[in-house]
Amino acid sequence: MPELPEVEALAGYLRQRAVGRRVDRLEIAAISALKTYEPAPTAVAGRAVVDASRHGKFLDVLFEGDLHLVVHLARAGWLHYREAFPATTPLRPGKGPIAVRVRLDDGSGFDLTEAGTQKKLAAYLVTDLAAVPGVAKLGPDALAADLPTFAERLRSRRGQVKGVLTDQSVLSGVGNAYSDEILHSAKLSPFAITDRLTDAQMATLHAATRQVLGDAVERSLGQRAAELKGEKRSGLKVHARTGLPCLVCGDTVREVSFADSSLQYCPTCQTGGKPLADRRLSRLVR
Repeated sequence: MPELPEVEALAGYLRQRAVGRRVDRLEIAAISALKTYEPAPTAVAGRAVVDASRHGKFLDVLFEGDLHLVVHLARAGWLHYREAFPATTPLRPGKGPIAVRVRLDDGSGFDLTEAGTQKKLAAYLVTDLAAVPGVAKLGPDALAADLPTFAERLRSRRGQVKGVLTDQSVLSGVGNAYSDEILHSAKLSPFAITDRLTDAQMATLHAATRQVLGDAVERSLGQRAAELKGEKRSGLKVHARTGLPCLVCGDTVREVSFADSSLQYCPTCQTGGKPLADRRLSRLVR
């Protein structure tokens, strides 16, 4: 799932490539992806792209006249920029992975695609960002929050730190991958309880959040959209590395599986050498 660094990089790429171009047309190939009906997609035609930005994990493309195309890429969504499209014929709804296509006046443009069968990519065409439910509920940006805000937000929601850190209403921008990386950097168990964290642990967690996300943003900016996934994988120390050596201490990276996701961690770095067998059955002292 694209998280804060990748979405920030995608916004940066669109600012460089698309801002100043006018939209030839906006096409919707996956009807279920468009969550709004007013204004209609035809309203975008002829408008210039004036900015691209990020709200948590939401990508926001701004057209003149304060019209926003806000996109949540979900787990399997991505943005593909095309210097030229192979044909000018309209997209056929329901065919292939393309959900939304934006054609620009120089023949270039971008596709928003979604792989797999679970179609959860969501696009909103709005004049008011508050009309996007997910954006309206976002907590402070995880990269921008200072220590007092960060600590207050995490302690406001009692629970396992892994889950709270990825709750977008608490702090926005962190997902499954970077939460694993942040907790590894902070040397904290993913099952640690938020309101039991000491001030020192909270300060370490805050610093790790800023460092991990900041480093990922720095690595990602300037990369082409097609290169970002590889760049993300190359910077991961524990996430998606189950069974491999921890790059810090050499211990074997372990995994805890859930119904539709999993987490990875290093026992030596994070849990005093004790493996977490199961989130419900583990009796690890936090």
